[in-house]
Amino acid sequence: MHVTMLRQHVVGLICAMAVGISPLAAQPSALRSYNAPIGESSVSGISSGAFMAIQFGTAWSSIIKGVGAVAGGPYWCAEANYWYDVITGYWGPIWRATGQCMKGPASDLNIKHFTNQADAKASAGEIDPLSNLARQKIYLFHGYNDAVVYKAAPDAAAEFYRHYLGDGKRGNLFYQTVLGAGHSFVVTKQNDAGLNDCSANKEPYIDQCGYDQAGIILQHIYGRLNPLNRGQLAGTLKSFDQSLYTRPYTPDELSLGDKGYAFVPQDCEQGAPCRVHVALHGCKQDVDQIGPKFVDYAGYNAWADTNSFIILYPQTKPHSYWPTNPDACWDWWSYVNHTDDYVTKSGPQIKAIKAMLDALTGGNATLVSENDQSVSAPQGLTANDASDSSVDLVWFPVSGATTYKVQRAGADRAFQTVGEVAGASFGDSGLTPQTAFRWRVSAMLNGTEGPASEEVIATTRSRPPPCNDPGSCPVGPIGR
Repeated sequence: MHVTMLRQHVVGLICAMAVGISPLAAQPSALRSYNAPIGESSVSGISSGAFMAIQFGTAWSSIIKGVGAVAGGPYWCAEANYWYDVITGYWGPIWRATGQCMKGPASDLNIKHFTNQADAKASAGEIDPLSNLARQKIYLFHGYNDAVVYKAAPDAAAEFYRHYLGDGKRGNLFYQTVLGAGHSFVVTKQNDAGLNDCSANKEPYIDQCGYDQAGIILQHIYGRLNPLNRGQLAGTLKSFDQSLYTRPYTPDELSLGDKGYAFVPQDCEQGAPCRVHVALHGCKQDVDQIGPKFVDYAGYNAWADTNSFIILYPQTKPHSYWPTNPDACWDWWSYVNHTDDYVTKSGPQIKAIKAMLDALTGGNATLVSENDQSVSAPQGLTANDASDSSVDLVWFPVSGATTYKVQRAGADRAFQTVGEVAGASFGDSGLTPQTAFRWRVSAMLNGTEGPASEEVIATTRSRPPPCNDPGSCPVGPIGR
C-alpha cells in the first residue's frame, strides 16, 4: 500500500462512533439562545473526540464543568508545533499520534511534556488558568478489548488530570478500565443488528455491553439525575448551519461538516433553565459516512429529555487534500494549520465549537444561586459505576451546599472521612477488588456540616485477567 494511503488508513482508526439523526425539525439554520448558563456546560468524546474533549475542556476550563473521555489520551499528546511539523515534512505529529498516542508504550508518554506545555499555554494566556481543572469532574474509560487505542493513552490522561487535581480533589476523577469493550462508545442496548457486540473494534464503533456510558458520564459530572426517558422523546433534534460558527473560514477549510445537530428538550424550548453538553463523535462517524447512529444510539438524548440538557453534536467531515483528514477525525495533531494553537482557545476547531456553545447559552449568562442558611441531608445517594478499585458515587445536589463530605466504611467497620468535594459526585479510589463498602454523604455550608444521607452499599468488580490480544479476550460480567 502506498505510504500516504497507509498513513491515512491508520489515522482513520483513531476514532469511533456513528452520528445519529432523528427526524429533524427544520432545514439547517442558526442556533438559537436558551436559558442555559455557559458555566454549567460540559463536553465528552470518543477517541479523536476524546482527545478534542480534553483539549477543549483544558483550553476553556473556566466554563467547562466536566469532561468525559472514552479511549482518548492527554492534552497535547501528539506534541505538534510548527517547527516539528516542518522538520518532519508534516509527518511528525501523525507518526506520534498513530504511534505513541495510540499504542504506547507508557514510557513514550512523558506527563511532564504535556503539563509543561499546558502550563506554558496558561502562562501566555492562550488557555484558561489551570487551577480550574481542580474543580472539573473527569470521567475516563478504556475497554480492555480496545485494539485501536491501548491503555497507555488513557492512563496518561489520568495522570495529566491527577497532576492538577492533587490528592485533595482526587474524588473528581473516575476511571473505568475493567469492561471488555472494544474501541467504542458503550451502550445498554442488546441484539441490535446495526450495532456491535461488546468486544468489537469496527464501525460504527458503538458496542452493546449493557453499560449506559452516556448516563454515567452525565451523572458523574452533574450528580444524580432524573431517570432517562425510555419512550418517545418529547424534545426535538435540530440541524444547524455550521458555517455560521467557523467564520472567517468555511467549514470545508476546517474539515468540518456543513451541518451540525442539537437535541433540545421541550422544556428548554419553552424557556426553562437548562445546561449544554457537547458530545463529540470520533473518526469515520460523520453522518455522510455512517448515518444516524451516534446521535440516535449513544444515549445522551434520553437523559437530556428528562433532565433539561441540550446536547450539541458538532460534525466533522472527511477531507482528502488540505487539510488532510480522510476519516473525519477531530484535529488533535494540528492538521488544520500545523501550529500548536490547535490545543488553545485560538485553535480553529476549538473556536468553532466555542462559537456554537456561545450561541446556545446566549440567553443566560449566570446561574442564580440560593442563599440558604442550612442544608439538608443529600438524597438519592447511589453507586453510579464501579471498577475493580473504584466506585463512582452520585447524589442529588443540595441547595445551598458549598461542598460535600464523603465517608466510607468496610462492611463491618466504622465510617471514616475519605474526601470533601464540590459537586454531587465522588470517585472513591484505591479500593480492594470484589469487596463491599458502605458510604454516606453530608452537605457542608461554609464549613458547617449538615445531616448525613442514608447509606449505600456497593461492591467493587473483579480484576479482569491480562488481555494480550485485544478484541479476542473474553468479556466478563458487564452492565451497570
